[in-house]
Amino acid sequence: MTARQISRICKSARMVCGIAVAAWAFPPTSAAQSPLARKIPTMTAEFIFVQAPFEQCHASTLVELPNGDLLAAWFGGLREGDPSVAVWGAQRSKSSWSKPRRLAREPGVPCWNPVLFRDRRDRILLFYKYGSSPQTWRGAYRTSRDGKTWSPPSYLAAGLLGPIKNKPIILSNGDVLAGSSVETASTWQCWAERSSDQCLTWTRYGPIVVPGVPYGVIQPTMWEVAPEHVKMLMRSTQQIGFICEATSVDGGRTWGPAKPTTLPNPNSGIDAVKMTDGTVALVYNHTKSGRSPLNIAFSRDNGISWSPPYVLEDEPGEYSYPAIIQTRDGMLHVAYTWQRRRIKHVAIDPSAAFKPPQHGAHGGSP
Repeated sequence: MTARQISRICKSARMVCGIAVAAWAFPPTSAAQSPLARKIPTMTAEFIFVQAPFEQCHASTLVELPNGDLLAAWFGGLREGDPSVAVWGAQRSKSSWSKPRRLAREPGVPCWNPVLFRDRRDRILLFYKYGSSPQTWRGAYRTSRDGKTWSPPSYLAAGLLGPIKNKPIILSNGDVLAGSSVETASTWQCWAERSSDQCLTWTRYGPIVVPGVPYGVIQPTMWEVAPEHVKMLMRSTQQIGFICEATSVDGGRTWGPAKPTTLPNPNSGIDAVKMTDGTVALVYNHTKSGRSPLNIAFSRDNGISWSPPYVLEDEPGEYSYPAIIQTRDGMLHVAYTWQRRRIKHVAIDPSAAFKPPQHGAHGGSP
């Protein structure tokens, strides 16, 4: 065999391997049609409510209460952005959800994107935004011990919005780090807000942007890779078309530039949680257009690679804005918008659901 023939064979092998890697790294946009798409086994799949005193709902959030109950919140009203929109919530005790009840309302303006969080003192914080549009948002919060009785609203200082969609994280040193973002007519950019005094005061760090793309990323979700080493994933505009990532090695005070991963994003919200065994679970829409399907993927190397996406929903319509937490019993709980008419809750046993791929993974930075 000549040297030229050997060279041609090696080149062909590299091409075949490259095609195989690309197919694994970029599975078909429609997860419902992909051979990688699998319905994830769920322990519970239920609507939090069927009837409610509002027409539409969106942007749910979850927290485990000190007694083990679940508390969910979302915004609901005539439609998104209408002055009738308030923050609503319901509590799950044993096997059923309570009727929705109003948790926050601001006179004359809509409420947006509630975020529930339990601090190290078992205090429950309900963050929310209010204003006629994202460009005019102000940040507010209420506190509770049981999810039933709440303090009067407190208002964040000018320039601070609090966690914009997803739950804050508690860093190894006890500080709280929240992902925030701003939306203007010309700029979408992420920020990090850090508190060292149990959420009484906050310091804002950033912006975190994709270089050269000012109208780029919002609504970050974060986890701590190691003490002070934080990874952030972000929703992106369709100009980018992929979930973006950034890292900080000083607890969120400074950040590297945001860059696209290979996980698609149709300009829709995402959320992630780092489980007690170190696995990261990410809920997102694995598509570049529309808000179906809704998927969950797992990473055992802090987001460098991801399992093939499992399917939560794949029917036509909107399934979006997920929230995910892990409760003390190890279960994963996900809440998300179901057709803007209901909020759906699913419970997943990760030990039964996640089987790592045998021949590779996908989803890191290109």
